[in-house]
Amino acid sequence: MTGPLSRSPEPLDSARRRARVAGLITAALLALMWGQELTDQLVFGGRLDAYGIVPRHLGTLSHVFTAPFLHGDFTHLIGNSLPLAVLAFLNALRGAVRFVLATLIVAVVGGALVWLLGRGGNHLGASELVFGYFGLLLASAWHERRTGPVIAAVVALLLYGGALWGVLPRDPRISWESHLFGFAAGLLAARWLSATGRLPPRRPATAGRFRS
Repeated sequence: MTGPLSRSPEPLDSARRRARVAGLITAALLALMWGQELTDQLVFGGRLDAYGIVPRHLGTLSHVFTAPFLHGDFTHLIGNSLPLAVLAFLNALRGAVRFVLATLIVAVVGGALVWLLGRGGNHLGASELVFGYFGLLLASAWHERRTGPVIAAVVALLLYGGALWGVLPRDPRISWESHLFGFAAGLLAARWLSATGRLPPRRPATAGRFRS
């Protein structure tokens, strides 16, 4: 068949492929989180939590890469899993490379700020990524002003807009620093990825353990 009708399935097929890839990325991220926690609890007796971030302790600076994937227990992990899955999926719809780069920016920048400015204690948990992905969605909609990113940001706000209160120091057991700096890193990630040309420009012519 020739003519316009022969090309009509392509946008739908492309959307399905993106959704399938985003689903696989999200499933892999959750599998990593759960596999790590199962291994930590059943094999290491929780000792892997030592790879969280202890602010201003030089030996834990490299833990910015591990802290977002660690949890104090399964209750902690369960609480983070659903928002992580939803927000990761919405971001992964934009592509695997962009998602990996954004995740690295959130982990490194957000974790470094926690290390530099956080309270003393062991900061760990996927909420740094959750808030980072949230900030990434909102800032991407602002920078790009396109239908897809705006819809994703609106969905995120409707589902988790109330979670933004988590950037404030309300519960001494919670690492609000990871929430705040993760969110800020997500905003920066959207700006940096856009500025380096990985996203279309807006105008073509222009003392305890803290859980997060």
